[in-house]
Amino acid sequence: MANKVLVAYVAADILFVIMGAIMLGFSVIVKNILAADKAPTDGTEAVRNLLYAKFPLTAGIVNAIFYFITFLFTIPAIVMPTRGWLKFSGYMVLVTALFSLVIGLDLWILTLSVKEQFTPIWSAQTSQVQDLMQTAFACCGYFNSTSPAFVTDSTCSSPAAAALIRGCAAPISSFSNVFVDDIFTGVFGMAGIGGLLILATSCLLKDRKERERFRYIDEKMGATPSF
Repeated sequence: MANKVLVAYVAADILFVIMGAIMLGFSVIVKNILAADKAPTDGTEAVRNLLYAKFPLTAGIVNAIFYFITFLFTIPAIVMPTRGWLKFSGYMVLVTALFSLVIGLDLWILTLSVKEQFTPIWSAQTSQVQDLMQTAFACCGYFNSTSPAFVTDSTCSSPAAAALIRGCAAPISSFSNVFVDDIFTGVFGMAGIGGLLILATSCLLKDRKERERFRYIDEKMGATPSF
């Protein structure tokens, strides 16, 4: 009969490497989007791309590589019945999970100051991009129609009309917080899978220790080990 503890460890290990693949895929795709420097077609896309530029994408790629390297070290830990490889891979899982946790915290901190951090970003955009954001979020200017000054478009057709419409800071901050919240929650989930693998590692270490003890007892009694 299959060792249930080992099966649980293998399942957690597979989930762990899948998390690394997801992190690598996301980081590479977003980097390619930013590198393409393609003009956004709507305001929400513009805000997403501007937020992506604040993401620790390089750290995400490095973290994903850690996932794969750690997974490679878990293979001999699975195949070999000794505990040395298993202990070492457990430490590597811990480092990788903490790395993910730091990335998640960095994204969480970003949500605490989106409104302030987006102020210079807004001012640095072309009138076309500001127009897209004003249209998408039904707003004029950033804090208000005059600070910074709005761009004349269908939403903000005149100074009098723009003065009656809210600034873009609040709706953009709300959109950004929801968007980034989903991503850093996912990263925290990846760190959680690392924690699950650490727990599975501890259980497997205990199981192997017990098996070694019983094997030693059997050998002392002259019995042939059954496992």
